[in-house]
Amino acid sequence: MYKPAVFYSCPVPRSFSAVPGGSFPPPLMAPTLPTDALWQYQFRLILLGDSTVGKSSLLRRYTEGVFVDCIDQTVGVDFYVHFVEVEPGVQVKLQFWDTAGQERFRSVTRSYYRNSAGGLLLFDVANRASFENIPKWHQEVMEKVKPFGIIFLLVGHKSDLVAERQVTPEEGEKLASLLGARYVETSAKSDSNVTLAIQLLTRDIFEAVKKGSMGPSTEWDGVRSRVPAHPGQQEAKHRGGEGWKCPCW
Repeated sequence: MYKPAVFYSCPVPRSFSAVPGGSFPPPLMAPTLPTDALWQYQFRLILLGDSTVGKSSLLRRYTEGVFVDCIDQTVGVDFYVHFVEVEPGVQVKLQFWDTAGQERFRSVTRSYYRNSAGGLLLFDVANRASFENIPKWHQEVMEKVKPFGIIFLLVGHKSDLVAERQVTPEEGEKLASLLGARYVETSAKSDSNVTLAIQLLTRDIFEAVKKGSMGPSTEWDGVRSRVPAHPGQQEAKHRGGEGWKCPCW
């Protein structure tokens, strides 16, 4: 098991939490805020899904530790930054792109798909249509990221709406399996699994980087690195050529 990861928000340090599989102690203030110059990796993550599924609420819960019951709809794309220590001494800067779900903003949001290392596909467990639209979101992203890749996490949001639920956990797991993704249910309102969801996606990207199946490229900005390459280590390839295969999309 890895040493517990330390999470920070900009501009104020937020909390302390364990990596997936560990315990989750109460939030603690971080002793110092890492400056932008201290990160070793940057991962760009994009949130996708229908309007009103709770993308912005989930991000605000994660980055600010707050829940706003009534939040303005995203216009185009909003940006958030968060820092996480994935391993002792290894700082990752998470750059979130919160996209609008409305069709009229789709031409704007599509331009951000290509340079994303990770994608959170969100649906509302109390809104069947938002679940059924997930394959469309997935396909749209896959068409835009080529010849590069992206690691997905399927998120069933608003899990606190027990009585209104229209999608079962089993259905979520099945769809995630078809998409080659993990599945997790979250609630920004009750703060359930929000941190875990980001941890899972961050960990998957980090493991892909360590294995060399994903990494910095002069033609792609999904992952940036300030870590010197090991002797003989080549730049990770994102083009679908011989011997290249990403494990998660």
